[in-house]
Amino acid sequence: MTSTTARPRPPGGASRSPSLRVERALHREGYAVLAGMDEVGRGALAGPVSVGVVAVDPGCRSAPTGVRDSKLLAPAARERLVPAIRRWCVGWGVGHASADEIDAVGIMAALRLAGERALAQLAADVDLVLLDGNHDWLSDPGRQGLLGLLDERPAPPPVRTLVKADLRCSSVAAASVLAKVSRDAMMVQMAAEHPAYGWDHNKGYAAPDHQQALRALGPCVHHRRSWRLTGADLDEGSAR
Repeated sequence: MTSTTARPRPPGGASRSPSLRVERALHREGYAVLAGMDEVGRGALAGPVSVGVVAVDPGCRSAPTGVRDSKLLAPAARERLVPAIRRWCVGWGVGHASADEIDAVGIMAALRLAGERALAQLAADVDLVLLDGNHDWLSDPGRQGLLGLLDERPAPPPVRTLVKADLRCSSVAAASVLAKVSRDAMMVQMAAEHPAYGWDHNKGYAAPDHQQALRALGPCVHHRRSWRLTGADLDEGSAR
């Protein structure tokens, strides 16, 4: 399946706040149900990579006030937005791929796993996925036969990629919020089992205290052992 870069572009570049302008243009092209999709956790040293999806149709009004790319929002603001986003869209989901799966198939294939799992949670059929960035990791030809990890599902819908879609498109920004809140909650829960790594505040990323704990204790079951965790290989292999 091939992917093309989304053609609609707001005049004068990205707006300060995301909108449905790109989604409306794609609706006019004939894609009735669009699924904005975004990932979080790609660069973390521990925990899952997570993908959020938010589906919208022409009947969806403007996104709830305050929806932004999750990186631009405080944790409390993200959490407050979750119920409003779920009410606003016609479908939503968050999929995860574990550290073990990342080690087994690599980060890009793990993103596909998480994206497939997110799409599987949608009740409505999706006509097009709007994906943040310039690389279609969802419908990559290599998605077949990933050690049996992919769910038995049809191939995903067609994909349009758009750089900075998380800043421009309400559906993608909303998907990033759902993914971030869900993954953060998982990391806090994991932190209760492994408090030395500080995941309750660093969420598995390469913060100094996390790296210091790795040097002192080594990796645990939730670390991506194929990655260069402290700048030197703790296991054989490096980040993929």
